[in-house]
Amino acid sequence: MVQQSKRTLIKGTAAAVGAAAFAPHLLANQAPVRVGYAIARTGPWTGGAQVSQEPNYLLWAEQQNAAGGLDVKGVRRPIELISSDDRSDIETCVRSYEKLMGSDKVDLILPPWGSNANFAVAPLANRYQYPFLAPTALSKRLIEMKLPYFFLMLQQPKPMTEALVELLKANGCRTLACIYVDDLFGLENYAALKVALQGSGIQMIEDKSYPGGVKDLSPVLRSIKDKNPDAFVGFTYPPDTILASRQAKEIGFNPKFFYASVGTAFQLYRNVMGASAEGVLGMGSWNSKSSPGAKAYFEAHTKKFGGKEPDRWASGACWAALEILTNAVKAHGLDRKAIRDYVANNTHKTILGDIRFEGSENVGTPGTVGQWQKGEFEVVWPPKLATATLISKPAW
Repeated sequence: MVQQSKRTLIKGTAAAVGAAAFAPHLLANQAPVRVGYAIARTGPWTGGAQVSQEPNYLLWAEQQNAAGGLDVKGVRRPIELISSDDRSDIETCVRSYEKLMGSDKVDLILPPWGSNANFAVAPLANRYQYPFLAPTALSKRLIEMKLPYFFLMLQQPKPMTEALVELLKANGCRTLACIYVDDLFGLENYAALKVALQGSGIQMIEDKSYPGGVKDLSPVLRSIKDKNPDAFVGFTYPPDTILASRQAKEIGFNPKFFYASVGTAFQLYRNVMGASAEGVLGMGSWNSKSSPGAKAYFEAHTKKFGGKEPDRWASGACWAALEILTNAVKAHGLDRKAIRDYVANNTHKTILGDIRFEGSENVGTPGTVGQWQKGEFEVVWPPKLATATLISKPAW
């Protein structure tokens, strides 16, 4: 049975012992920093949560504790993770965070997975005044709520769809078909895509929504195939991304551009699709070539989790959020108002480059498009961030 909740005091390795030996006054009798979160370990959100988020929380705590603990204004204190399984359920997620912030009164909070969960929890975090740096939320509505303690790490639907349309236009695309999951993520990205297409010369010739947890997309894919669009765009979650790819291959649907969103940048996608992953486009913002810090993070993650790689999109945003939070605590301790002000009012150096916020939105990181090429998910747009040049997608 999956453990529903746990408290983890990650004691670190020999490095922590060494730090204690040389600086015992920093570690002796220091109370742990209690860091709480709820995350999907069971249910349909698990695939994304266990690739893009929880592994990063564990790696971060381990690295900090191996260095002697989290630097709290010059004093190293061990991190204690207090976590639970939200079971991919909104009510469970909200109750879990209510307990962490309201009765447990943990020192810091880390976010759950996904736009819907963050949308439900964000007002709660704001009420309790816990800074929230969300790495897997895409929502214009969250920005419009103007919650001062809530920050979205990912590029939002407008810049991401604009980058996609720019790439397609620059490479001769004239027609497009789109499917989207019928929830906050899908609806907002679909709406942003429609706006981005205006004046582009690219015509949307088919658009269909589908319910979360869909098991068969072949009827809609066959309908789209009959219209022969240059580009297919799917605002999809990991299971649907793989389903749409497999079924497009099965029916011989071979558009010039095949783009799917959440999960495309996962190692799992490459492993499942094999050689057929070549040329597939998706949401992504970085890889190990993006910066020296990105390379070090990629290697540490892959080593800790036995060859399991971080994804090339939200994992990087999650790690960047942890970098920002670490620096905020170093500067201001556990004063949550001061942490919030630090996040809001500074430009932050991260593995993804400079990040800064206007309100809740990360406006430092531009919209990006990634593509599988020879086993690596390369950044192919915009050109200034590209780690490789766009290639033509071969037939499945």
